[in-house]
Amino acid sequence: MSWSSGKDSAWALHRLRSSGDVDVVGLLTTINRDAGRVSMHAVREQLLDEQAAALGLPVTKVLIPEQCVNADYERAMAAALDQARATGVTAIAFGDLFLEDVRRYREERLADTGITPLFPLWGLDTTQLARAMVDAGLRAYITCVDPRHLDREFAGRIFDADLLEILPAAVDPCGERGEFHTFAFAGPMFAHSIAIDSGEVVERAGFVFADVLPKKELG
Repeated sequence: MSWSSGKDSAWALHRLRSSGDVDVVGLLTTINRDAGRVSMHAVREQLLDEQAAALGLPVTKVLIPEQCVNADYERAMAAALDQARATGVTAIAFGDLFLEDVRRYREERLADTGITPLFPLWGLDTTQLARAMVDAGLRAYITCVDPRHLDREFAGRIFDADLLEILPAAVDPCGERGEFHTFAFAGPMFAHSIAIDSGEVVERAGFVFADVLPKKELG
């Protein structure tokens, strides 16, 4: 499973497991090696590990530099996929919803690898999909907002029914055009929810990031 740490990856994994058609054997995540965080979502590596534990799956971390050019990204991913194929992996699933160029890029990169791309959420109505996620108990923390499309005040909000009611009409309810990114911390795909705290909100490289922290135990 191509795992971004967000709600769409979580729901795609849930659908795959529920279908029983495939055996999901692990997660594949790109990590900013300089920051120790999930790429773009800016989620701390420790929280990624907590997700993997709650999912009962190992996570393969593809390390890339903070200023990563596409050639370096593709080289790192190709090495990870070679390793996966050597262990018997035959497919990789993505949480993509409707962006044709993104899907085409993935299909082209995988064309000669022997690994089949799967898109379990492809073409679903995103308004209905977002509601289905929330109704099933999926909860996610908004870790990144593109302020060109969504007000910075949404950074650090929880993806829930209340959020869906106040999202601007021009914003995709699942943030598929990059309006926002999330960290999934509860839902039917997890054996248990992940305890989190809100962290600092900062603006960097044109995006607004809300840090999400592992919740400290009392005592």
